[in-house]
Amino acid sequence: MGIILGSTREGRNGEAVTNWIYDFATKRNDATYEIVDLADYNLPFLGSKVTEAAKQEAEATAKAWSEKMDSFDGYIFVTPEYNHALSAALKNALDHLKPELNNKAAGFVGYGSLGGTRAHENLRLILGTLQVADVSTAVTFSIMTDFENMSVFKPADYHADNANQMLDQVLAWSGALKPLREKVTV
Repeated sequence: MGIILGSTREGRNGEAVTNWIYDFATKRNDATYEIVDLADYNLPFLGSKVTEAAKQEAEATAKAWSEKMDSFDGYIFVTPEYNHALSAALKNALDHLKPELNNKAAGFVGYGSLGGTRAHENLRLILGTLQVADVSTAVTFSIMTDFENMSVFKPADYHADNANQMLDQVLAWSGALKPLREKVTV
């Protein structure tokens, strides 16, 4: 299960949130979880002009990103909410993919003024187009109450219930969709 850190912004709160869900998930001992940090993939904006010198590097990065995402049966997207939407880096990274995500499941962990819920709604639309089944339960951290001074992550205990429900759903849906992923098309 890939846990995708969907922000590349310097000073991002996403690292603490991603580490929290990773630690929480791995303690359940029900699946293998791996953090995938978008900052490790210097993806050019899809369709942007790339110099010939940078073209090979851009293609290699896009290929590595594609292969990494293809390796998972499901995903947990950790996303901030910027201006009522997900980050541009996450949207761009998803634009580089299509068949790698088909017939997989996803859950959401968000943070922001409303816990990232509007970013989750953006993701639901995007992932639906990419044939990803998203689960309804999400984990939502408020920048006002789950972060001290809006920067030190101190999540409330009650988030554990939503995290367990979300993880249960993603694992179940990922398993249920596995026969579709294994189906050989001619």
